[in-house]
Amino acid sequence: GIRWSRVANARPTAPSAPVTAGIRKFQWVSGAKARHIAPSAPVTAGIRKFQWVSGAKSAPHRPFGTLVCRLASVAWPGMKYGAVIPWATEREFAELAVVAEAAGWDQVFSWEAVWGQDAWVTLGAAAMVTERIRLGTLLTPAARHRPWDLASRVASVDRLSNGRVTLGVGLGALHGNWLAFEADEGRAVRARKLDEGLAIFAGLMGGQPFEYQGEYYSAKPVTELVPPLPVQTPHPPVWCVGMLIPGRTRQRSLERAARWQGVFPAVAGGSLEDPGSRLTQEGLREVVDRIRALRAEAGRTMEGYDVVVEGDSHGSFGSVRPPVHEWADAGATWWVESWWDLPDSAKGRAETRRRLELGPQR
Repeated sequence: GIRWSRVANARPTAPSAPVTAGIRKFQWVSGAKARHIAPSAPVTAGIRKFQWVSGAKSAPHRPFGTLVCRLASVAWPGMKYGAVIPWATEREFAELAVVAEAAGWDQVFSWEAVWGQDAWVTLGAAAMVTERIRLGTLLTPAARHRPWDLASRVASVDRLSNGRVTLGVGLGALHGNWLAFEADEGRAVRARKLDEGLAIFAGLMGGQPFEYQGEYYSAKPVTELVPPLPVQTPHPPVWCVGMLIPGRTRQRSLERAARWQGVFPAVAGGSLEDPGSRLTQEGLREVVDRIRALRAEAGRTMEGYDVVVEGDSHGSFGSVRPPVHEWADAGATWWVESWWDLPDSAKGRAETRRRLELGPQR
C-alpha cells in the first residue's frame, strides 16, 4: 500500500512491484516533468532510483530516463500518528478533526489553559462529527482539576465518541494564564495532587462503590445520580509526562508514567524561554528501558503501552525530527506533530489545515 505524493507536474501511478516497507512519501530530486513512475524493484529504505516515462508520447512503462527519489520516512509496523491543533475555536477544531480523519491521522489533540476554551467541550464537538479518529489532550494539568469534575468531563466525551478519548496529563507548565488566577503550590504539591487525582479518576470510572482518602482529596461511595460508565474499560487511557532527570537514580515522574497506559517522554533541561524538547533517541531508549523495568517489577508488560514522541516534520518547534522509523527503533509507538511555532492568526490556522490535509509524514 503506497500513498503517492503529487509534486510539480508529476502524476504518479501504482507501483509495478511490491513495496516491502510501507513507504508513504517521496521527496522528488529530479524529473519534475515525469508523468508516471513505476518502481523497478521492491523498495526497502534509503535512496532508490526508479525508471520513469516522460511525456504523453512515450510508450507505456518504457524507460526513458532515471528519476532519483529520496525516501522521506518508512512507516513502521504499529506506529500511529497524531497532531496537536495549536490554535482553533471550538468549531474550527471540530472541522479540523474531520479533515484529519479523512487524511489518515490516528488522533488529534487539544490543550488546556486555566482561563480559555474548554478542551472537553471542544473534544465533545469533534466527537459528534467524526467516527474513527481518537481525541485527546496534550495536555491536561490534572493537579489543578477536582478529580470528580475531570472524570465527569472525560467520561462524557468518551461516551459521545463511543470510546475514542485519551487523557494526557502532566504537572503543567507555569505561565501567565495560570499565575494570574492561582499561585504556584510547587512541583512537589502538584505531583502529589496529580497522583491522588488520577487515583480518584480511575476509581470513579470503575463504578460504585468507590472510596478514597488522601492528603488533598477524598471520595465516599455514591448512591444517587450515578453517571453511566465510560465506553472504554476500565477507563479511557491515561498518558503521563515522564520526565527523565539525568544523573538521578530514582525517577518519580517515570514511576508515575509506568503505572498508567502511556508516556510522553521528556528530558529535563527546558525553560519557558526555550521550551523545546531535550529528548534524543538515546534519551528515549533510557526512558523506555526504565519504564519497562518499572512495569516488570509491578507484574506488567509493555504490551499495549504507548510511548508518545512529539516532533515537528514541517516547522522549527523543538529539535525532534524525522525519520520516524528511527524513533520507532528507540521505542516510540506514536509520533505526534506539535506545531507550536505556528502563529495564532488566520495564516497560522490555514497552515494547520494544510498540514493536516497532507496526512501524517510517515
